[in-house]
Amino acid sequence: MSDGSAAQNASQSKHFKSIRRPMFAPGTFDGKIAFITGGGTGLGRCVALYLSTLGAQVAIASRKLSVLQKTAQEISNSSGNRVLPIQLDVRDPASVKQAVDTCQNEFGLPNIVINNAAGNFVSPTERLSANAWKTIIDIVLNGTANVTLDIGKRLIQAGKGAVFLAVTTPYTTHGSGFVCPSASAKAGVEAMSKSLAAEWGRYGMRFNCLSPGPFETEGAFSRLDPTGQFRSALKDQIPVGRMGDVEEVANLALYMTSDFSNWLNGAIIQLDGGKLPFTAGDFNALTQVEEEQWNMMEKIIRDANEKSKSKL
Repeated sequence: MSDGSAAQNASQSKHFKSIRRPMFAPGTFDGKIAFITGGGTGLGRCVALYLSTLGAQVAIASRKLSVLQKTAQEISNSSGNRVLPIQLDVRDPASVKQAVDTCQNEFGLPNIVINNAAGNFVSPTERLSANAWKTIIDIVLNGTANVTLDIGKRLIQAGKGAVFLAVTTPYTTHGSGFVCPSASAKAGVEAMSKSLAAEWGRYGMRFNCLSPGPFETEGAFSRLDPTGQFRSALKDQIPVGRMGDVEEVANLALYMTSDFSNWLNGAIIQLDGGKLPFTAGDFNALTQVEEEQWNMMEKIIRDANEKSKSKL
């Protein structure tokens, strides 16, 4: 990053600070039951904390039970509400059934379902084995389908509604090199969500996707940017001058799963500080041009235009 870019990003960041607390009033989620995959760390943990703080009964599920138990206890200590840790491998339909059984027996059928479990790593696609490809697809696409279909069928049978939120990514829109399995799987999740929004809305179910750009969570960049060399380059591509904070993404997830968004169905909401339109535009790199350079360019253009007129 150039000194000019660093100064510009610092200035922008002053104007676009995040608010690190829940956006809703206490009690907003009273009576709600939330089931969150990948709920032990990162975004899932923050959403679980906020929902529990605002009154929901929350079940968090992933493969690492010890991590879940620690997180559940920490959230319970903060919110005063019980948080249920459930061991789950989303790739295995039998494991999903057992996990949902546990949630239903302890709390009841969930009416908020957040599919946040994910698997991803950067790699040239030609280096991927068949098993590496299958692993990502199984966690992201098949895992989301396993959880969604299991809970959805139960809700239909019980005559109850719910809101489903899947966490995806902006690079499903145009694809991205070096994360081909993730892009493919999450694009499938978005297609599934829109399809079910059309088909199962009649049962009182809503399906939406939250598509966040780069934001800071513990461990995320250890997999996606192990050398650390790409983070400053990422910030240069974000018009607001910084990466996101997990609390910002969690607050959008709160809105999308709340009763305030009951007409939101089949939507994919992007939250990336303007990164996607910035990188898509051919001339957006001109933000690096200084005022003096613009003056010089404008003079050159005016002079060229005057010469053209004089030849007519």
